[in-house]
Amino acid sequence: MNHRIKILLVEDDPNFGSIMKSYLELNDFDVILKPDGKQGLTAFQAGSFDICILDVMMPEMDGFTLAREIRKRRTDTPFIFLTAKSLKEDMLEGFRTGADDYITKPFDSEVLLFKLQAILKRKIQHAESESVPNEVAIGKLVFNFNLRTLTAGDAVQQLSPKEASLLRMLFTAKDGILLRKEALEKIWGNDNYFNGRSMDVFIARLRKCLKADPAIEIVNIHGNGFRLVTG
Repeated sequence: MNHRIKILLVEDDPNFGSIMKSYLELNDFDVILKPDGKQGLTAFQAGSFDICILDVMMPEMDGFTLAREIRKRRTDTPFIFLTAKSLKEDMLEGFRTGADDYITKPFDSEVLLFKLQAILKRKIQHAESESVPNEVAIGKLVFNFNLRTLTAGDAVQQLSPKEASLLRMLFTAKDGILLRKEALEKIWGNDNYFNGRSMDVFIARLRKCLKADPAIEIVNIHGNGFRLVTG
């Protein structure tokens, strides 16, 4: 991700809220903490947030009401409910308001972290799928992401899921450069050494597939990533 993820945390327990804020900031999130639903809504209207974490039982405005107000203003901002209550009706009400998840206190902080990462990953993938056409021209080739095909005239090559994802990321890369770290985290889930070697193999395979148009090239950007050049 190119920017620090900004979280709106609305929690009326000052000790718990402070601990959570510190934990999330240690994990490189930018966190705004508010003590009640009313202040939470004011902060949401004034800022731009990637995700919200909302306590359910709060003064001034409860979490469910706050979530409905947030949804009126932004339909695409994901949120998670936190609650000390594990009643089925409360959980159902949470999901009815459009919650992406519902966590009962006490909980393991690492579990919250993984849930946040999973929700944000889905959000990014959805945004990419909405903004990028399914079928695009790359030089003289036609790339269909859903079918995972690369077509040159009557010749159709079938790509693997990773090859298709890599090619799409190369095509849509900001400023033309696909960062190694970004590709490894999105496609392989981790940018460790072994996944890096695996990605190099898939880049080599893609280069062979793209040879149907000699003007297309995947260029190494030393120590940084790759650039798709179409002539």
